[in-house]
Amino acid sequence: MRKQILAANWKMNLTQKEVHSWIADFQTKNWNSEQVQVRVYPSAIYLKDFTTAQVHCGAQNVFHEVRGAFTGELSVEQLQSIGCQSVLIGHSERRELFQESNELIAQKVKACIKASFPFVLCCGEPLSVRKAQTQEAFILDQLQKNLEHVSPDQIDLLAIAYEPIWAIGSGLSASVHEITEMHLAIRTFLMARFGEAGQNVSILYGGSVNTANAAAIFNCANVDGALVGGASLDVESFYELWLALCA
Repeated sequence: MRKQILAANWKMNLTQKEVHSWIADFQTKNWNSEQVQVRVYPSAIYLKDFTTAQVHCGAQNVFHEVRGAFTGELSVEQLQSIGCQSVLIGHSERRELFQESNELIAQKVKACIKASFPFVLCCGEPLSVRKAQTQEAFILDQLQKNLEHVSPDQIDLLAIAYEPIWAIGSGLSASVHEITEMHLAIRTFLMARFGEAGQNVSILYGGSVNTANAAAIFNCANVDGALVGGASLDVESFYELWLALCA
C-alpha cells in the first residue's frame, strides 16, 4: 500500500518565534496514524528546531555537489548531518525564479539517490501550457529528464508532487477531473518507466489545497496526499487537512 503524505511547504515564511509557536500548537494535536505521514518543510534555518518535535522534517532545496565553494548552498550530507529526513526538488518557484533547468534538477536527484536520501520531485505546467492543452506532454517530459538517473530499485526514495503552476498561491485549484487526469498520466509514466515498482510511488497534489476542497481532492484516484503551502502555516487548518486525508 502506498504511503499517504501530508506535507507542509512553508516557503520563506515564519520567524523563529512563530515557528516555536507553531510547533507548540502542533504538539497539542493527535497526529497518530499508520496511514498518513506528516512532513514539514520549513526554511533551512529552522530545521534543527524540528529535531525534537517528533515530526518528519525536510529541506526545501539542496545542491548536487558534496562540498566546496558554493556560497549559500546546502549539500545532502549537511542536511543528513542535522537529522533532516528528505528534501523538495524542482519546485516551480526554483525552476522559474532561480532558472533551475531539468538538467540541474536531474543532478540534484542523482545526489539524493547516491546518498539514499528521500526526495519529493515537484512538477507542474504554466497556464500557457494548460491553455494549449499540452500539459501531459510537458509534465512527462519533465519527469523523463528529471528521473533519468533513477532505477526501479531506487524509487522507494521518490515521491512526486504535481503542482500546476497557475494554481499555486492563486486561490485557484485544478478541477477534480484535471487532477485525476494528470495523476493517472503520471502513474502510467511511472509504471512504464519503472515497472510494477511505479505503483509504490506516492503522488501528491499541490496548488491552493485548503479545507474547502481537500476532501474532493483526496478522493481522486492516484492522489496520495498533498503538498500544502499557505494552509500549512496555521496548525488548525493543517490539522483539518490531515483529518480529511485520514478519513
